Amino acid sequence: MAEQRKFAVLFVCIGNSCRSQMAEGIARLEAPDLLEPASAGLSPLGYVAELSLRTLESNGYYVRGLRSKALTAEALDAADLVINMTGYSRERAFPNCSRVEDWKIADPYGANPEVYQRIFEEIQVKVWELIARLRREVPARAAKDRTATERN
Repeated sequence: MAEQRKFAVLFVCIGNSCRSQMAEGIARLEAPDLLEPASAGLSPLGYVAELSLRTLESNGYYVRGLRSKALTAEALDAADLVINMTGYSRERAFPNCSRVEDWKIADPYGANPEVYQRIFEEIQVKVWELIARLRREVPARAAKDRTATERN
């Protein structure tokens, strides 16, 4: 049986320093068999906030490989799903992308460790919910992929 293609999920926030980095780090560890997570920022800061890294590490998540990067057209095109954590509406932030889901999560940048932890926990729950939802979709997606392959 062929290996199931992973869902490419792109987490986007403003600076790609806090929220989207935490989401990417959580998704990498929680569902490596299901997700191909990435993150980007509308206006990347060029670094991952120290408290983002410390919060991930203190909760048992790896931070290796996380880096702040800009949102590109290529990243949007490659994504099966874009998670919008920018605070802007999907119509404003991603006017030409139909595969966008809005997550209303406050930006912890510059806050204290307790705020980072609270935001981390909100993101963790949302990522777990996303994983559960996508796992339910896998059988339907596999059947659709098989049907498309059989037609070709």
